[in-house]
Amino acid sequence: MIRYLVVDTSSWLGGREVLVSPYSLGKPEWAESLLPANVSKNQVKESPSIESDRPVSRQYEKNYLGYYGYPYYWGGTSLWAGNYYPGFDLLEHGRDYNGYMGFLKNPSADDGDPHLRSCNAVKGYHIHATDGEIGHVDGFLVDDFTWSIRYMVVNTSNWWSGHRVLLSPEWIQRVSWAESRVDVALERQSIKEAPAYHEDEPLNRDAEMETYNHYGRKIYWRHEQGRAA
Repeated sequence: MIRYLVVDTSSWLGGREVLVSPYSLGKPEWAESLLPANVSKNQVKESPSIESDRPVSRQYEKNYLGYYGYPYYWGGTSLWAGNYYPGFDLLEHGRDYNGYMGFLKNPSADDGDPHLRSCNAVKGYHIHATDGEIGHVDGFLVDDFTWSIRYMVVNTSNWWSGHRVLLSPEWIQRVSWAESRVDVALERQSIKEAPAYHEDEPLNRDAEMETYNHYGRKIYWRHEQGRAA
């Protein structure tokens, strides 16, 4: 999941970096490279400071989410609180937004360890299939409704004169921060023969279907909400 966006405010806050939660965002306007935010500049200015080059602690998240009045996303079985994503319109489904969010602020489950890491830090991590290395992480594709990471973009050119392919985070077996390594439950030959990903072409549902069918994996949009990445 994309839990926060790291925002460079150097044009008006002297270079300070702040976090913006997907709960704060409206519908992205990709053609204009614009992410509308439902918060004021003063709210952002007064928000808790962050050192974005370090893993985010649970205590910081409590302070941050409490500051904005957003629910804790942990403590349940879904990826977001109550299975209502940032792009989900509660009012459209007959729920009071403020009352519902207030109800979710204090989950009873243990906090646990968040393991939040920067996407920039993970780029370049080595991808290991079940029978050896296959490439490295070149980027990510995000579903802008649920803010889940639908795919890692994997560059296979450092293993063979190959291309870029897509792998779902659901197929990851292990991530080693110390080794800068991601292990996936796939064989190298399967990844080598996977449909190529071209960033200049829109990723539609047909292209996703082709990728999932190639790997013989369960299709995510048949059992959860979410648009094409």
